[in-house]
Amino acid sequence: MADEDRRAPAAVVFDALGLAYEQAFAGSAGHRASLRRLVERLAPGSTVLDVGSGTGRPTAQALTEAGHRVLGIDISPVMVDLAARQVPGAEFRLADIRQTPLPKDSFDAACAYFSLLQMSRAEQAAVVAKLARAVRPGGFVALATVPLDLEDAEGLFMGQPVRVTSFAAEAFTELVRGAGLTVLAQEQILFTPSAPEAGPEPHLFLHCVREPG
Repeated sequence: MADEDRRAPAAVVFDALGLAYEQAFAGSAGHRASLRRLVERLAPGSTVLDVGSGTGRPTAQALTEAGHRVLGIDISPVMVDLAARQVPGAEFRLADIRQTPLPKDSFDAACAYFSLLQMSRAEQAAVVAKLARAVRPGGFVALATVPLDLEDAEGLFMGQPVRVTSFAAEAFTELVRGAGLTVLAQEQILFTPSAPEAGPEPHLFLHCVREPG
């Protein structure tokens, strides 16, 4: 079996994309606004888990520049290497969030920006619940997805074949609430990546808190 065949599909896609992914999505005002909301609420020196940390920019970079301690995990070795070089102030690990144990109440915040889309619906629900447990009571969870009602749909993403699963906006929000999170802010925008043949796509950003108690 070839090495590529043994890797998770998301690892194959993002190993191939590398910095091209960052360049395509760097202009997302919605992503940066979500990060500002998170930074404004965090106490100084907070510990933050960044799931699907990609190249480290903008998420880990913005958080470390604000003085927070960031652990980024990603399934793509290429992305982990890029992030470690671009954001040396954060820690990055090669890991699959679906199999990664996270101690309860161990982070002040967690974020997952567009990193659930190549998981099944059951896996997405399990990961959101895992993140809700991993943040302390009163801690924050920032999430972003493409709010479309799709299940194992085939497509092309920046020239790479992908299979995508997602939820419509209301269903994803209900999933988040079912994980024990309260939605503090919600924004839905249309964003066009800076990539050949890219068209506008809906983006949903949720800023949530794990209620104390």
